[in-house]
Amino acid sequence: MAFCTSPAVRRYLRRLLIASAAYVIAVFLTMHFLFHGKLPVPAAMGLAIIPSLPLVAIIAIVGLYLKEEKDEFQRELFIQSLLWGTAGTLAITSFWSFVQIFAHVPSVDGFRVFALFWILVGLSTGLLNYYYYRVGSGE
Repeated sequence: MAFCTSPAVRRYLRRLLIASAAYVIAVFLTMHFLFHGKLPVPAAMGLAIIPSLPLVAIIAIVGLYLKEEKDEFQRELFIQSLLWGTAGTLAITSFWSFVQIFAHVPSVDGFRVFALFWILVGLSTGLLNYYYYRVGSGE
């Protein structure tokens, strides 16, 4: 995805920045309340929902970007990156599940899967640009 070349990208990045900041604040506040207070289980579960709300917003922001982006190539490139990120996340988490079953290694916290997905989306965007579309190769 070209950096800030369209109004849709600028809106996407602005929304993403706001949702990411809300996520960081929600995680810190939730952890503070959960680790420094004796909360009953229902209250703790309710409080644990709060950090997931910005993550849901990020998913909606991606959908808004795909709807608003007029450049079909940029939209297609992002969709391909999302698909590769999904495939990589499914492959890695499936592999790790088998490792847990057969090698009895510790489990990975579920909230790290979201971060893994976005890391793989970013990597696949760079790889698609570089190897498949030869962006920046001077050709």
